[in-house]
This record gives sequence, structure tokens and C-alpha cells, in this order.
Amino acid sequence: MVRPVHISPDALAREDNLIRARLPLPQSEQDAARARLTTVLQTTLDLRQLVSLFFAAVQKVVAIGGLTYRHESHGLKIQIGRNCPHSGEYRLITREDNLGEIRFTRSQRFSEVELAALEMLISTLVYPLRNALKYREAVQTALRDPLTGMGNRAAMQSALEREVLLARRYQQALSLLVIDIDHFKTINDRLGHSSGDQVLREVAHTIDWVTRQTDMTFRYGGEEFVVVLNNTDDSEAKHIAERVRRAVNELAVNSNTGPVHATVSIGCSSLIESDDINSLFERGDKALYQAKRNGRNQVISGRVH
Repeated sequence: MVRPVHISPDALAREDNLIRARLPLPQSEQDAARARLTTVLQTTLDLRQLVSLFFAAVQKVVAIGGLTYRHESHGLKIQIGRNCPHSGEYRLITREDNLGEIRFTRSQRFSEVELAALEMLISTLVYPLRNALKYREAVQTALRDPLTGMGNRAAMQSALEREVLLARRYQQALSLLVIDIDHFKTINDRLGHSSGDQVLREVAHTIDWVTRQTDMTFRYGGEEFVVVLNNTDDSEAKHIAERVRRAVNELAVNSNTGPVHATVSIGCSSLIESDDINSLFERGDKALYQAKRNGRNQVISGRVH
């Protein structure tokens, strides 16, 4: 059962008195625990780190095995610890916002006193959580291409830095697709920028649709896109690239003058030991231009021999 937690000054005062009466801790210890947690939660605006800090703090008061935070409209699900059979779930609501849901789990049932303690601790999470969500939204807006909704060049750079580090740390494969819409200038000149923008949007969404959920699509600039493929070797990257090429080739974009057909050329590159971010991208970019020189609407792998 999901318990709605309505957070307002009046509600907090009323609920706080009820919770205090049900807890075995003296009031001074309750106040000290909340003050410590409030201080800790104010140290970060990173959502995952915030939830991790909250999980660690809760474990010191109530024994829990796992915690899951969800926010459907933000597409968020953060899970920490184990998913156990018994749970307590709370919907976090203020007068201004729905802040999502939080679920605590463990192997034994929660007592009423323990649930009261969880509610007390949740009250310290609400405002740091709202700030973290607003910060995340602002960062995502700054890193999103407004035309296509994909990540922009700055987001791509950040993602590549992270994925290269992870690939090296866990000795996993990493690949890139560098994608360019063929003859895009002709489309713009012949049909106008409005139709050209529609082609960009439809191609971007097609790329995102046919790649995997774990793959990341970015608009690098103009009519060029980049897809970061984690845990993917050269042969798998080429297979995904072919799927993208075929899907775009079959696409018919609606415009004022009728359906517009587009094709893409794609270069693939995969991480090798001597690579940095620049060399990995440059090899994919060179493969892309080789595909264009060879006649366009094809995939070329920038494999190192």
C-alpha cells in the first residue's frame, strides 16, 4: 500500500506531534537525528547521491535492506540495496509538487513504530529532493538540443568521458556511431528550413527508437548525430548501425510538399587501449566520410588493423 505523505507547514506540525508520540526515542534524540540528516542532505544536489545518503542515514535508525525511489514523469528509478519481500511505500506530495514515491524493503515486516520513524525521516528528505529534481531538470535542459530533444554536444562530451572511464575500469567494450544525413543541404534548399527541421527531428527519433535502451543518442551539430554504445564491440556496433541505416532509409517524413525520404551515412569506431575520447571520435568521423565518399547510405567501420 502506498501512503501519501502530504508535506505542508501545518501538516508537518500535526504529523510530527503524532509521530513523536509513537517513537521510543526521547524528543531530544529525535531532533538531533533529524538535524544531522538535514545537514547531510544539504551537501549535494546530485539525485542519486542524495538518495544514497538518505539510505545510509535511514539504516542507522531503522533496519532496511533496500530503497527504491521512483518518479514516473521524470523517468526516474533509483534502486539501492536489496529488493526484499516486505515493504513500506510513500508518495511524496507538497502543495506545489508531486515529488515521486519512495519504497523501503526488508525481509521482516515493519512495525508501526518503525513506520513512524520512516515518516519522520522522510520529512527531512522532501525539500532537498525537490531542489535536486529542479537542479537535474535545469542541467538536462542545458544539455538538451531544443530541436530534436536529444542530448547536445556538451552532453555527448560528458557521456563519453564517463563511458570511457567505465569501459576501462570494468574492461568492457565501447563503441560509437557517427551519423550524417545525406544531402541535407539539398533538402533544406529545396523544401525550406521548416521541412529540414522536421527531417532532423524524425531522423533523431528514429535513431533513438531503433537503438537499445542503454544506448545514448546526441545531436553533435547540424545534421550529424552520435550514438554511444556501451558494452558493445565493433561487430555489434556495425549491426546496430545497419539497423539504423535501414530504418532511416524506410522513413517517410511528412512535409508541406509531400513525403520526404532521407538516407544516412554511418561511421563506427570501437575503443582500443591507446584511445582517448578524441581519437575514438576521430576514427568514427573518418569512417563516416569514407562512407560518403563510397556513395553514401552505407556503414563503414573504422576498425584498427
